[in-house]
Amino acid sequence: MSLGRTFLGWPVLRQLTGSDPSGRGPAAQSPRTAGLRSRTETADRVVDSICPYCAVGCGQKVYVKDERVTQIEGDPNSPISRGRLCPKGSASEQLVNSPRRTTTVRYRRPFGTEWEDLDLETATDMIVDRIVETRERTWQDLDAKGHPLRRTLGIASLGGATLDNEENYLIKKLFTALGAVQIENQARI
Repeated sequence: MSLGRTFLGWPVLRQLTGSDPSGRGPAAQSPRTAGLRSRTETADRVVDSICPYCAVGCGQKVYVKDERVTQIEGDPNSPISRGRLCPKGSASEQLVNSPRRTTTVRYRRPFGTEWEDLDLETATDMIVDRIVETRERTWQDLDAKGHPLRRTLGIASLGGATLDNEENYLIKKLFTALGAVQIENQARI
């Protein structure tokens, strides 16, 4: 590379002689920087979504290329977040693409020291059996004076903040129908 070409390519010279006297635009860009493209520019499609981390419901734009999530950003059209995401919401791309993400049902037997994979149907059957048995064993139909209780104190629910409002509504309905009294959510605590 010649000395003249290097000297003429200096950002200060481009700033003084070009159309960018403030030095905040193309005058300050190197050729490498000018050639960079954003991850969102190359996406095949953009999908509207909601952040999974809390019950606020911030809007997200999910950028997908070759059926893989490449970037997640705030949705500027969201009336809730207006394009902003908290640190957890901004990192939700890592939730989707992490190589350490668990994608199977994991189970550790009582007094066991190792985790094992279960198929979804087996795990669901185990949960249902335990709920039915606990409900039957701890059911309180009437109090000592004969007043109806129709409840169980043997089942409780503590929901996580990664559930949206609709999921929390359905969980509340399910546990109420089962007779549970202690129904709480982490997002409210």
